[in-house]
Amino acid sequence: MARTLLLVVAVTGIITLAPGLRAQAGGQTPATQNTGQKNWKDRAEYDLYDAITKDNNPQTKLEKLNQWKEKYAASDFVDQRQEAFLTTYAALGQIQQALDASKEILARDPNDFTALYYTAFLSPQLVAVTKQQPAEDQLAQAEKASNSILTASKPASLTDAQWQAAKGPAEEVAHKTLGWVAMQRKQPDTAEAEFKKALAANPSDSEVSYWLGIVILQERKPEKQAEALYDYARAAAYDGQGATLAAPSREAVKKQLTDFYTRYHGSTEGLDQILAVAKASPTAAPDFKIVSTTDLEKARLEKEQAEAAANPSLALWKQIKTALTAPDGDTYFNSSMKGTLLPEFSGKVVSMTPALKPKAVVVAIENGTTGDATLKFETPLPGKVAAGTVLKFQGMPESYTGNPFMVTFAVEKSKLTGWTGTNPAPARKPVHHKAAAQ
Repeated sequence: MARTLLLVVAVTGIITLAPGLRAQAGGQTPATQNTGQKNWKDRAEYDLYDAITKDNNPQTKLEKLNQWKEKYAASDFVDQRQEAFLTTYAALGQIQQALDASKEILARDPNDFTALYYTAFLSPQLVAVTKQQPAEDQLAQAEKASNSILTASKPASLTDAQWQAAKGPAEEVAHKTLGWVAMQRKQPDTAEAEFKKALAANPSDSEVSYWLGIVILQERKPEKQAEALYDYARAAAYDGQGATLAAPSREAVKKQLTDFYTRYHGSTEGLDQILAVAKASPTAAPDFKIVSTTDLEKARLEKEQAEAAANPSLALWKQIKTALTAPDGDTYFNSSMKGTLLPEFSGKVVSMTPALKPKAVVVAIENGTTGDATLKFETPLPGKVAAGTVLKFQGMPESYTGNPFMVTFAVEKSKLTGWTGTNPAPARKPVHHKAAAQ
């Protein structure tokens, strides 16, 4: 859209020259007398101008413009020449020269639409090229030009159709530059409002999405972090028609996004899906949310609290495991656990030694599948039970290992419930009867 407007404005700059051209049609010698109207100094000036209007090569056009300025410094058509210099500098990417030309024009006519547009459009680009912090007078000029665009009336040199074609894109540039000015001044709230107006006018401007993400992050409002990351994702992902970030820039933004997202969410899980959504839509849905590490930690604590309320003994076991696997686990075990009868725990049978009439049973307390406690008995337990049988016990810890985690308990049979194994009844000996005497 912005590039289209460049062409529109360039054409309008030449349109302002048309009356002088038509006055000299038919090959007549240009008038030189003072009639109160604009006139060519001589035929050579007109021919030079005519060559400029027909030259589509910005570099050679600039050479001709310099010849015109050198040979006819006091031309009646200085105003039009300044406009031609401006659009030619812009076409060549000579940003500083284009801004200087705009400044000259605005000194003559503060409402010149072409100069206002280029001042607003090129000011951010100059900073991007020079990598230098803009001076306040540069920001003030860009701000003034942008505000003037938003309140401008239709230039006399434009038809209604041309004005309608140019007005919308020009206003988008104005809002974008006002947002950029506020961003340079460290006014993120103001910048955010202007960038959102610019993005509403031109959803394809991925550079605006990037800047919008930057200023929202600068606001340091936790509730808006997800929105900022979405704007980064839009800038990184959108490569369709009108995209204003080239592939290398998009890749750089994606790298930043990945870093921010990982710190915010704790991992890159879900990032690809967000990039896909952002590529298709310039703004996040009202209910868009990214789960933060704070959210995850809060959910974990709430889950632990709920589990602790429902199963206090399991919560205690997890606390014991945390303490024993810490660097000072030995100290904790010897001072707080060893030889102390602990509260009742519940676990599922994993294995038994021996398999029949065991004196040691390994149970899984924490997750029901991985053994983490060994119950030792002075005398064998009767029979056996199936793996997965739930046992409840109280015991005194004797030893432990941190990796793999295992606590060994001495347990009395009276402190064990849930064991259903029985020993088989002893085999009955056959009764032998003596034969009767004959």
